[in-house]
Amino acid sequence: MKCKLQGSTRLPAFSKDGDLVIGGAFSLHAYTHTVYNDYTIIPEPVKCKGSIITSELQSLRAMVFAIEEINNSTELLPGIRLGYQIYDSCASVAVAVHVAFQFLNSFDPVFSMNNICSQSGMVMAVVGDSGSTTSISFSQVIRSFNIPQVSHFSTCACLSDKQQYPSFFRTIPSDQFQAEALAKLVKHFGWTWIGAVRSDSDYGNKGMASFLQAAQKEGICVEYSVSFYRTHPQSRIQKVADVIRRSTAMVVVAFAALGDMKILLEELSREPSPPRQWIGSESWITYSELTRFHLCAGAIGFAIPKSVIPGLQDFLLNLSPSEVAASQILTEFWEGSFNCTLKNNTAADKKVCDGKEDIDSLHNQYTDTSQLRITNMVYKAVYAIAHAIHNAMCRGTNVTAKCDTLTKLQSKQVLTELKKVNFSQNGYDVSFNVNGDPVAIYDLVNWQKSGSGIIEIVTVGLYDASLRVGHELWINRNITWLEDSRKVPVSVCSDSCPPGTRKVLQKGKPICCYDCIACPEGEISNTSADCLGCHTEFWPNAKRDTCIRKPVEFLSFQGILGIILATFSVLGAFLSIITAAIFFHHRTSPIVRANNSELSFLLLISLTLCFLCSLTFIGAPSEWSCMLRHTAFGITFVLCISCVLGKTIVVLMAFKATLPDSNVMKWFGPPQQRMTVVCFTFIQVLICSFWLVFSPPFPIKNLTTYKEKIILECALGSAVGFWAVLGYIGLLAAFCFVLAVLARKLPDNFNEAKLITFSMLIFCAVWITFIPAYVSSPGKFTVVVEIFAILASSFGLIIFIFAPKCFIILFKPEKNTKKYLMNKNQS
Repeated sequence: MKCKLQGSTRLPAFSKDGDLVIGGAFSLHAYTHTVYNDYTIIPEPVKCKGSIITSELQSLRAMVFAIEEINNSTELLPGIRLGYQIYDSCASVAVAVHVAFQFLNSFDPVFSMNNICSQSGMVMAVVGDSGSTTSISFSQVIRSFNIPQVSHFSTCACLSDKQQYPSFFRTIPSDQFQAEALAKLVKHFGWTWIGAVRSDSDYGNKGMASFLQAAQKEGICVEYSVSFYRTHPQSRIQKVADVIRRSTAMVVVAFAALGDMKILLEELSREPSPPRQWIGSESWITYSELTRFHLCAGAIGFAIPKSVIPGLQDFLLNLSPSEVAASQILTEFWEGSFNCTLKNNTAADKKVCDGKEDIDSLHNQYTDTSQLRITNMVYKAVYAIAHAIHNAMCRGTNVTAKCDTLTKLQSKQVLTELKKVNFSQNGYDVSFNVNGDPVAIYDLVNWQKSGSGIIEIVTVGLYDASLRVGHELWINRNITWLEDSRKVPVSVCSDSCPPGTRKVLQKGKPICCYDCIACPEGEISNTSADCLGCHTEFWPNAKRDTCIRKPVEFLSFQGILGIILATFSVLGAFLSIITAAIFFHHRTSPIVRANNSELSFLLLISLTLCFLCSLTFIGAPSEWSCMLRHTAFGITFVLCISCVLGKTIVVLMAFKATLPDSNVMKWFGPPQQRMTVVCFTFIQVLICSFWLVFSPPFPIKNLTTYKEKIILECALGSAVGFWAVLGYIGLLAAFCFVLAVLARKLPDNFNEAKLITFSMLIFCAVWITFIPAYVSSPGKFTVVVEIFAILASSFGLIIFIFAPKCFIILFKPEKNTKKYLMNKNQS
């Protein structure tokens, strides 16, 4: 008599006795029958409905294949046979919890007629479930009993929390890695404006939450984020489809389960939809069943690396009618695939299966072994559990391994050993980190149209999370985009701002939506989103996309203004020399002798120096030119004014000397005149010396007057020194002007005091207007104003003092007589 399992209310889809039993849970169906209970009778178990999911059936059969392979191995668990109990969870939380309790019921005492207890039926570990939501519910039930659970397709990052799920492991990477990979993929192709759709489940909601967080770090904006589930009303699915149709984002990231994605694509296919670039999660991107939806042509996404499992294809295809008839699941699969029935009481619309059906002719996920992505995760999960049991019960490796079959194994021991497994099977490494997760490696796949128009899933790259940051993604083949284009589609809310502009966010919109405005004055932008200021000696070009060196400006000899001023300066000096030559040639004439020829020659020399000193203001300032220009100007002008002052005093003294009993001329003879000029000039030399010693002028780059150019000029060093030099010149000029005014009405046919008055009037007027003009003039025009003042005052002196005399000497010689000069007021 066989042992009976007490409390069993749901039959497994597949089962087999063994020394140790491994449980399995797969979502063979996607829907359950809706039953309304009144609780007057015991509710029936929830029943599944819908067609068989062939990819899940392949995974289930891969688990059976792996267990049979292990049982036939002489190296792994020798002498121990593994059994299995595999259930259909129907992708339902209620069914998954029910299945979990089925596994726990296996711990009830099992008796035989001879009262010998058998370990057959004890579940050591569980493979599955296929969905994150069902795995969460499943794990919460069995964790208290320390039964390890190894999922092949539950990717929710939440399951890595060992506080809540201490017995959960998986052979597929967490969605946290996939979310980061998808964000990097979107960023890699420059998409900053995307749409997001997700399954309204733990897988979709938490996976999308991780993706949105990673996308935000990458500067990606989401136009919309909507959720749906395959059991939602059709109106809800239609609303999601309408959101996608109306959106402006060209790229749609779909974090959805296979069944949900199928429902959405069917809805989108009902009405013409603008082309969209689909980015898929691993749950649906590799399923060939969806490639019939041509609106997704060009889709890309990450998938579990494809693999090869030797012998699996033959095992999957080696299904005899008798074997099929013995299994309710295989019967359903067989009848659905060949549209026939294995039962005699056939319905009118179905034929009876005659055994000639060829499973090789089927083209579905069950028979397709070209990819074996998720199927390999099941295969690795079974082997991980087998290695954990082996490490707990056996000693030695390979053919020398021996197992203790008498010791009763506890599931807690398997859990402990599962954390430490590290092996390689068929070239695939299997191990778990502290969170129960494997190393995250993905294939980048692309839906490409073949020459015949059929969409094929092609691997175009690789993503390895273990590589250093920035080098995880590697693309090694050309990608075909939407509408069979080779050009990467553009999906941005706003086009990139051209160089020379900056972003200004649009009110109430995400940061990816902005307007472009020109950079402020003095700033540039090229690759940056913001404008950056140039270095103080640089200025933006016309496009404001690069900084160029500011032009340097100063009063140069090559400029028109510099040439004009230099010409007048040389002309004035030449005029002074010509005047001196005329005076020297006619030095014995009365008009020259009457006007103190010695002071006249000294005045002409000083005027020549005044004209020439203006040349020091032209050209690029240097340390020596800055000190020379101001001091030379100050000293030569004082020398000039001192001579004029001496001539004025001589005029006054000369008329005083004509009075009876007057001997003033002996106190102001030629020696005293020379001493006066020397003393006045020495004071200015002293002022200039102090200025040069304590705070001399120095060359600077003026960067403030004009923002777009550099002005080379001389800083005063000490403003007190500069204004002291000008003040002293002004004081002498004012004193000279007063004396000249006093002497202007003295009787004589040629009274020089009148000429000095006019010349000093011009001199004072020029330098009084110079002060505000100098202070307010910008850049090089400050120097122009100073040169103009020097030239204007110098020309005023030479014209008013010497021009009348030269005119008489050259053109009116009859007036150049002692008699005419002494004839008072008879002109």
